[in-house]
Amino acid sequence: MMGLAYLLAFAVYLLISLGVVRWAIRHARKNGKSVKRWGWGAALIMYGIVFWDWIPTLVTHHYYCATESGFWVYKTLDQWKAENPGVMERLVYNKGAPSTRQGDMDTFTDTYLLNQRINFIVQQSRVFSWLPVYRIEETVIDSKSNEVLVRDATFGSYDRTGSNLKFWMHIERCKTQNHRDQGSLGAIISQFEGAKK
Repeated sequence: MMGLAYLLAFAVYLLISLGVVRWAIRHARKNGKSVKRWGWGAALIMYGIVFWDWIPTLVTHHYYCATESGFWVYKTLDQWKAENPGVMERLVYNKGAPSTRQGDMDTFTDTYLLNQRINFIVQQSRVFSWLPVYRIEETVIDSKSNEVLVRDATFGSYDRTGSNLKFWMHIERCKTQNHRDQGSLGAIISQFEGAKK
């Protein structure tokens, strides 16, 4: 039902836009102005009213995915165990991984306490205040040394207006493969969780 409402709204907007462009062309002809300039100008204005942020969002998302996204394993479980002998065997997984949130729905830091020593942190922040492009960074951290063991940085775009009218602004997270030879983030997190009791 909602999809039908979207289609109807876009059809109405398209008809209004065509009417504005036709009016601009008639106005240009009547007053001896450039028909192409007035027609294209009206079309660009009508396009820009709704889609002004779409192309900048696509370009920004692509740029940050190419330059700043990635997956890094700084220390494997075996390396961490070698530096902390006997510790992993004493760690107990916090069922449900209790968490805390600082911030709001737009910019936040969620900290999940996986066990007595290892935390999983999710941070989200806007790249620019005027575009809906978000940096999402997920890290596995040794809470005692504050050392980052694993980091996954990616970017996505979401319509946070609550209405989800701009569904075309939803751009999936970056698809990065660098440094993923150690496994997925979820698999690595499960390795560091500790004993399940």
